[in-house]
Amino acid sequence: MRLTSTKSTKPGTILGQTIYNDNGQVLIQKGLALTERMISRLLNQGITYIYIEDDVTADVQVKPVISESLRKEASDTIKSIFAEVKQDGIKNRSFIFEKQGTQLTSIVEKIMNEILNRKETLSLLANIFITDDYIFQHSLNVTIYSLAIGTELNLTKKELSEIGTGAMLHDIGKIFLDQDILQKPGKLTDEEFEMIKQHTKLGFDFLRKQMDLPSVIAHCAYQHHERLDGTGYPRELVGDAIHKYAKLIGIADVFDAVTSNRVYRDAMLPHEGLEILYAGATCLFDKEMVEAFKKSVAVYPNGLSVQLSDGRKGVVARQNKSLCDRPIVRIVEEKNTQLVTPYEIDLASIVNVTISACQK
Repeated sequence: MRLTSTKSTKPGTILGQTIYNDNGQVLIQKGLALTERMISRLLNQGITYIYIEDDVTADVQVKPVISESLRKEASDTIKSIFAEVKQDGIKNRSFIFEKQGTQLTSIVEKIMNEILNRKETLSLLANIFITDDYIFQHSLNVTIYSLAIGTELNLTKKELSEIGTGAMLHDIGKIFLDQDILQKPGKLTDEEFEMIKQHTKLGFDFLRKQMDLPSVIAHCAYQHHERLDGTGYPRELVGDAIHKYAKLIGIADVFDAVTSNRVYRDAMLPHEGLEILYAGATCLFDKEMVEAFKKSVAVYPNGLSVQLSDGRKGVVARQNKSLCDRPIVRIVEEKNTQLVTPYEIDLASIVNVTISACQK
C-alpha cells in the first residue's frame, strides 16, 4: 500500500485501507475503485490522506495500532461516559464512574497490552475515520499516544493506568461548551478562543468531585495545556509546577491535534507534527518525554513516498523499532529514472543518507 494525498487521487484508484465512521461502520471498503464522488466526499469530510493499492508496494503492510474490536469498545465507552456526564450537568456528582469505572480501567489495560505486544512503532494513520464528533476519536488517540510515551519511559503499571484514564478524560470539559463554537469550521475569534480555553477548568471542576477517580485525573484535565515556560493556560504554571502526567498528555494532545484530519485544515504528516514538538522541547515541552515519543511513533509511516538526501526516491516499506526516523525504504527511482526492479535500503545502517523530503 502507498500513502497518498486525497486531493491528488484519481478516479479509478483502488482503496488500500478501509474507511470507517466513528461508530466502527464501514463507509468505503478497501479494494473498491474510488469514484470522483467518493473522493469529493472524503475531501469534504476532511480526510487528507488515504492508503491506495499500488503494484510496487503491494506487500507493504499497514497495521492498525489497536484491534478494530478494541477501538470500537473504547469509542463506545467514551461516548457513553461523555453523554451521561453531559446529561447530569457539571454541578452534580455523576455516578457514571461507579458503573463504568471498571470498564474504563479495563480498556486502558487492554490498550497498554496491545502497545506492549506490537513489534512496530505506532502509526494512527493506519486508522482512517470519518467522524461527526472529533472529541471521541481525539480522546482515544491521545490515550494511545500517552500510554506509548509512558511505556517508553518505563513508568509503573499504576502510573500508566492513571495516565491512560487521565488522557481518556482530559477533554471532558468540552462537553459543557457551546458545541457550535467547538465545531466551528474556521478561525475562532478571540472571544470564542477564550471560551474554548474554559474546558480545562470545567473538566477539573467536574472530575475533582468524582469520588471514584484519583484526584490526579482532574489535574490531567486542568493542566494539559500548561507549558514549561508559563505561556500555557489556564494558570500559566511553570516547569515542575505542572504535574508530569499533564506534561506527557499535553505532548500527545498537540501531536494528535495537528496530525488529525479536520474539515477546516489539512492534517500534518507525523514528521511535521514531531517538528512542532521538537521546536518546543525544553521551553514548552519536556525534552525527555518528546524523545520518548519519538521512539514510539512512526515518524515516516509505512507507504509514505520519500526523497533521500542523495536524490533517490522511494517508499517506506518497514520500520526499525526505536529508530523511527531511520526506516527501511524501497527505492523506486534513482538518477531521475524509474527502476524496473526496485530495491530496499535500511537507513539504520547507512548513516550518511537521510530522508530529506516527503511527497504528498
